[in-house]
Amino acid sequence: MAKHTIQIPSNFIMGAAASAWQTEGWSGKKEGQDSFLDQWYKNDRYVWHNGYGPAGATDFYNRYAEDIALMKQIGLTHYRTSINWSRFLTDYENVVVDETYADYMSRVIDELIASGVEPMICLEHYEVPAYLLDKYEGWSSKHVVELFVKYAEKVFERYGDRVKHWFTFNEPIVVQTRVYLDALRYPYEQNTPKWMQWNYNKTLATAKCVQLFKAKNYNQNGAKIGVILNPEVTYARSSAPHDQYAAHVYDLFYNRVFLDPLIKGEYPQELFDLMSKHDITFESTTEELTVIKEHTVDYVGINLYYPHRVKAQSKAWNENIPFHPSYYYEHFDLPGKRMNKSRGWEIYPKIIYDMGMRIKNEYNNIEWFVAENGMGIENEVVFKNEEHIIQDDYRIDFITEHLYYTLQAVEDGSNCTGYMLWAFTDNVSPMNAFKNRYGLVEINLENDRSRHLKKSGYWYQAAIKERSFVADLDEEYK
Repeated sequence: MAKHTIQIPSNFIMGAAASAWQTEGWSGKKEGQDSFLDQWYKNDRYVWHNGYGPAGATDFYNRYAEDIALMKQIGLTHYRTSINWSRFLTDYENVVVDETYADYMSRVIDELIASGVEPMICLEHYEVPAYLLDKYEGWSSKHVVELFVKYAEKVFERYGDRVKHWFTFNEPIVVQTRVYLDALRYPYEQNTPKWMQWNYNKTLATAKCVQLFKAKNYNQNGAKIGVILNPEVTYARSSAPHDQYAAHVYDLFYNRVFLDPLIKGEYPQELFDLMSKHDITFESTTEELTVIKEHTVDYVGINLYYPHRVKAQSKAWNENIPFHPSYYYEHFDLPGKRMNKSRGWEIYPKIIYDMGMRIKNEYNNIEWFVAENGMGIENEVVFKNEEHIIQDDYRIDFITEHLYYTLQAVEDGSNCTGYMLWAFTDNVSPMNAFKNRYGLVEINLENDRSRHLKKSGYWYQAAIKERSFVADLDEEYK
């Protein structure tokens, strides 16, 4: 191992992220303002670790000034969060704004700017209103697409004078994959055509929001609109054609289903062919596909945590069950891989470099940034020192390696403009709740959710201030 000083470009984003529902809590929430996550928690609380969920979260709603002061202390250049769609309105059909919640968001944005932290705002981070899920099956409905665009317009009108970074969705594929493809989450319905329709309607909603954003000149003063995606960097087990094809199909269904239309304006024809073959083609019109083609995003955030490894499907398919993309692949467990055993995820920092090269070579080198990257660890309290500061050297090592590969991608010509850590503070995750901690800042649940910087918080502070960090790199990284 050898120590290397890695320089961080002066204009490179060094931020952190969290969502509304994972931080706010229910303080001030009105009857009828449940999101999908709130509804799930109310109906299925026992599946959430130790019963924690969005009800309490980190109480950011009441403690945002305290948290933003910590962001300023660390020196974050940017903070990405979401507006809770379910709370921003009191009437989703007529798009009536909840003035109390809207004022709260305005104060959060002003506090961030006053603290030198650039706000990045996402319009939906799993917060689809439960009302729309119950009445229209959520993103199954084109009507919900139109209601989302009307909601977006209200948000742009309120905050467009101050916010320069806008995103329609965070990880638009996730909710329907967990609910309708794999039936792992409430309301537990395996329905592959519905999964694909949700995928399409979120793409259409993004294109329509881009269209509105440009038509109403919300892009003045350098403001941009994009989307936060979570494509899984996919590796085949081997170079054999059958394994390569398995990875190719996985990539089509889970990655290119959003990357291609949102960045290039068109779906891959091969995806249409596979959808047709398995009778899961989404409902679309020529006019809608034209909107998608003509209104691509300005930039894209990419959430990257772990690689995905697949091999050709070796089992006979049960023809009595609905089609699932795993008809073509199965997961491959790489022998000897590095693991975050708390989360059950492989650690392979080169995913960021490989994604950067893919964006450069296949997606017109569009502007992009790492929108989430982080490490969730159980029972971090055992790592506290005598000063009661969590000594999370494992997280510092994780960030160091992934940030190194991010900057290598920049050096090799990828148009990557920043790195955002998940998360700023420990926060609630679906089902895992506070089981795995991700934050630079500890949330002490046993002490009124008090906040304390971890060692990684001080490390990140120094890296931002010095615009450099020291990495112990072996031959693997050269």
